[in-house]
Amino acid sequence: MTEVPGLNVAGLTAWLDEAHPDLARDELTATVIAGGRSNLTYAVEGASMPLIVRRPPLGHVLSSAHDMRREHRVISALAGSAVPVPAAIDVVDDTDEHLVTGTTFFVMQRAPGRVLAHPAQNANYSPAGLRALSKELIRDLADLHAIEPASVGLGDFGRPDGYLERQLSTWRRQLDASRSRDTPELDALQASLANDTPVATRASIVHGDYRLDNALVVGDSDSPHISAILDWEMATLGDPFVDLGIFALYWEIADLPGASGAVPSAVDAAAGYPSFEELVEIYAERAGTGIPDLRWYRAFAAYKLAVILEGIHFRYQAGDTVGEGFDRIGALVAPLASKGLEVR
Repeated sequence: MTEVPGLNVAGLTAWLDEAHPDLARDELTATVIAGGRSNLTYAVEGASMPLIVRRPPLGHVLSSAHDMRREHRVISALAGSAVPVPAAIDVVDDTDEHLVTGTTFFVMQRAPGRVLAHPAQNANYSPAGLRALSKELIRDLADLHAIEPASVGLGDFGRPDGYLERQLSTWRRQLDASRSRDTPELDALQASLANDTPVATRASIVHGDYRLDNALVVGDSDSPHISAILDWEMATLGDPFVDLGIFALYWEIADLPGASGAVPSAVDAAAGYPSFEELVEIYAERAGTGIPDLRWYRAFAAYKLAVILEGIHFRYQAGDTVGEGFDRIGALVAPLASKGLEVR
């Protein structure tokens, strides 16, 4: 069906010619962008501008996850806001025609910049530049949380009341749907989180997977800045401190044994990146709010990522992953769960 896994490039060319003739130009080519562990992302060349196509993963897809329409909607809504996002072009249900992906997919303009995901990439930037970039990243998160959802057409994007309880229920279902082995540490963390779920004091647009390597970076060594925040598939309305918990987890993920091979990170204090604690202070100043005890949120972040990785491990065993490195994913689930129990 396809020249690249999960995408029919000839079908994409035909669809673009009909739906967006202003973008059609030459014969299209597509490549899978490495690094994504969830939705499949393709870089498309040959149109009048560089494009990105996003679709759900192959094979085992968890209920309520990988919602292309949701991701397209939030990116469209945030266009022109204080939060930089790519330009959305279209979202298409291809489940009946099977012309392009056989799933719902969406198309956006490919924003300029590079992703910082590995320590070696820090060599392109000065310590002062990386420090400034980190501050911009956390201020963008505070700016996201400051947006009134209704003002950008997202007033009905989620239900903030009971958000944390529903999150726990959702991820419990996701874990149950991905079970292929015993996960005692993860089950213990799940029970611990359910015992004392905090009462949310704020509600905002929540990204759901906010981290350095979900941002595109442009600029020179001393003045890098963010051109776009990516991967909004988990966005909703809810408790903004969930984003801080996720951000903390990824900011310090290199300290987790075995993480470098499965979930690499460019964050390195020696290269100039500030500590998470310093960035929390910057967030609080930008947001004009106090910060609660984040231990529950940090533990929940570990739980959520562990469940996601268990689902990826399930797909890897079924032969439904695209790319390299998936053989190491499953080994990270227990250490992540143990980390979550530790921070509780």
